[in-house]
Amino acid sequence: MSAPLLEVKHLKKYFDTPSGPLHAVDDITFTLNAGETLGVVGESGCGKSTLGRAILNLHPTTDGETWFEGELITGCSKARQKELRKEMQIIFQDPFSSLDPRMTVSQLIAEPLDIYKIYSNKADQEKKVDELMDTVGLAARLYNAYPHELDGGRRQRIGVARALALNPKFIVCDEPVSALDVSIQAQILNLMQDLQQERGIAYMFVTHNLSVVKHIANDIMVMYLGTMMEKSPAKELFSRTLHPYTQALLSAIPIPAIGQKRERILLKGELSSPINPKPGCRFAPRCPYATEVCLQKFPELEEIFPNHFVACHHVREVNGI
Repeated sequence: MSAPLLEVKHLKKYFDTPSGPLHAVDDITFTLNAGETLGVVGESGCGKSTLGRAILNLHPTTDGETWFEGELITGCSKARQKELRKEMQIIFQDPFSSLDPRMTVSQLIAEPLDIYKIYSNKADQEKKVDELMDTVGLAARLYNAYPHELDGGRRQRIGVARALALNPKFIVCDEPVSALDVSIQAQILNLMQDLQQERGIAYMFVTHNLSVVKHIANDIMVMYLGTMMEKSPAKELFSRTLHPYTQALLSAIPIPAIGQKRERILLKGELSSPINPKPGCRFAPRCPYATEVCLQKFPELEEIFPNHFVACHHVREVNGI
């Protein structure tokens, strides 16, 4: 079996605040193979986007390691980081604020090619831009258009084209479809899957929409206040949900059938503070199954079924395992 493309080991990212360190990402470990997609889900503020940026060294990490193709890239030099940008890219959540409003579509897509001086011949570069626009479904008539003249779907396609310009092997997709209409979401997701099959790109797909991640991911990781609650193959997470938090998330997905409803699991209690968090389980104040041990000791991530990991003291009794 080939080595994984990406290995993340005990990654931590804390931000300094006047009240103490804010634990945005706390001890995350996973691997990702080439051509596969890891979906990362959870509530807003759980650390999904920070995790992606820490992996790419856009945020300097507090602790832990990131290995890419067998190379330790955590804390590498700026020159090496620049080289790694060819292999590791990001699609930002907001397709408008991530684009320079003074640049045309063609200039925005050509910018990565300019920075890395990929083409010495202007005609070759323009041909590559045309190819990228065609790949992501941007009409040739938009070549000299500006971002404010386009809708959200077309702007996001520019972001996808920019990320693909250098033929990367790994892309962090930071909620790339959350700001788009449902029909446009489907177009972008199908485009990304087609490109993955053609080029063998690995995605880390950050989203709060479980319906979207079910469609695109091989594995799903559920985060809560910077920590991993559950991780498993995508189909298994939906057919055999084990963590109480994941069960509550799935109960909120509407059933697309008239007269059918899921029984909602309503979470009560206060959110734990990510600043100087207490030693127990972060989810304990809202968990209906929490006991004294949950408040005192953080649960270790345990493999309950093959490749299905859960961090919960009471996972077996809750699920009758």
